[in-house]
Amino acid sequence: MALYDAADLRSELHQIGCRLTPQREKILKFFQNLPQGNHLSAEDLYHALGQRGENISLSTIYRSLKLMARMGLLRELELAEGHKHYELNQPYPHHHHHLVCVQCNRTIEFTNTSILKTGIKQAEKEGLHLLDCQLTIHAICPEALRRGWPSLLPAHWVCPRTLNGTVTGVITES
Repeated sequence: MALYDAADLRSELHQIGCRLTPQREKILKFFQNLPQGNHLSAEDLYHALGQRGENISLSTIYRSLKLMARMGLLRELELAEGHKHYELNQPYPHHHHHLVCVQCNRTIEFTNTSILKTGIKQAEKEGLHLLDCQLTIHAICPEALRRGWPSLLPAHWVCPRTLNGTVTGVITES
């Protein structure tokens, strides 16, 4: 999937009976300028836009994120924090998957072309067009295991490998 501009988004929204609002355009631009590896919740996006002086309601952000994820522009991610995160749905070769520690929320992005190829092949076999193919692996980091996860770990333990709640690293398939 190619990166969208406002005209592309306007056209696709028109096809499904929606319009390109200034809020939707600002949300798309925000994600397009977000550094790779950043995953935002609706609340994160709301606060970031607010810091820029953008006055977009949280309910509008939720609706826009859901719509853009259904359209395939954004990826809706289930990471470890118990709420959804979003990122721009990048085309191959930037397509990636996630390895997440459920204790410290550390997120590592990795690429694996065989997962994507399997997704494309299966979708085509069923006569479907693939919008997204993602694999999220939930695991426990070595530090949490070393500290006695799950029973011996203190209730408010914070992994020393974690920075601001989430660390993102990138690995590629071997």
